[in-house]
Amino acid sequence: MRTIRVETTAATILLTEAPEPKVRDRQTGERATDAVSGEPLMTVGVVYIEEGESSLIKVTIPEGGISDGLALGSPVSLPGLIARPWESVFNGQQRHGIAYRAAAITPAAFPAAATGAAA
Repeated sequence: MRTIRVETTAATILLTEAPEPKVRDRQTGERATDAVSGEPLMTVGVVYIEEGESSLIKVTIPEGGISDGLALGSPVSLPGLIARPWESVFNGQQRHGIAYRAAAITPAAFPAAATGAAA
């Protein structure tokens, strides 16, 4: 399926769940890896806030893209964020959703106040 680049410059993104290993098979505990590089994958939970609306999303990131200094509740940056629609049939039920992936997650700053307060 097609991937869609997500423009994040006007958004505030806050870390809500610490990075944890992405599991490919829950029964065996096998870790998910990048299909091209073979690098282990991680997931993080974030709240994506833009134009007064917010969404809780899980984002997959290569293990090497997890920066130090991440703190729950703090703003983060997700360079290379993409969305990929998916659908599958599981136990006879059709399921669908959007998978999010980024090249990295790094600490960021809160956007400057709209009032333009001087320092």
